[in-house]
Amino acid sequence: MDLPTPVKLVVLASGSGTLLQAVLDATGRSGFPAKVVAVGADRTGIEALTRAERVSIPSFTVRVADHPDRAAWDKALAEAVGAYQPDLVVSAGFMKILGSEFLGRFTVVNTHPALLPSFPGMHAVRDALEAGVKVTGSTVHFADAGVDTGPIIAQEAVVVEHDDTEDVLHERIKAVERRLLVETIERLGRGGCTVDGRKVTFREH
Repeated sequence: MDLPTPVKLVVLASGSGTLLQAVLDATGRSGFPAKVVAVGADRTGIEALTRAERVSIPSFTVRVADHPDRAAWDKALAEAVGAYQPDLVVSAGFMKILGSEFLGRFTVVNTHPALLPSFPGMHAVRDALEAGVKVTGSTVHFADAGVDTGPIIAQEAVVVEHDDTEDVLHERIKAVERRLLVETIERLGRGGCTVDGRKVTFREH
């Protein structure tokens, strides 16, 4: 997968936008090989939209409730994102499953708070704790039609401490997640990658 420099990103978010902020901070640095051209959300009044406004980046909201069904919402989201002609879409805490219309148009990078393929889905941190694993972590992957099943781009482990609660463990994972996402975007921007089946290899320049 070849990408232009700088890589144009549309970032999708659903909440406080801490992952988004990490991307905004990185892309604001001189020489970083990507820039955020827009921020999208599935709800109004969230901090992620405020973060975009603070740095004068365009934003938009496409709510599921404003459309007759999920397919119509997916198409509307694709149209809204497509208006900015991104090279990559970054799902940064975006809590909606993207449909076939959207995934057919864009390359989407997603983060997940576990070492996939272990613990996919909405409750990855809780599931890891309940399973009693000693190590979990963060994964950056390409999104596909499944739930957290796309090709893995990068991963980093996080040790599970004996007294961890779900919130405490999740905060440590989030710290890794923010850094890993930024590093992945930077490496993709500097050389792209090769995707061979499920195997993703960075091409470093």
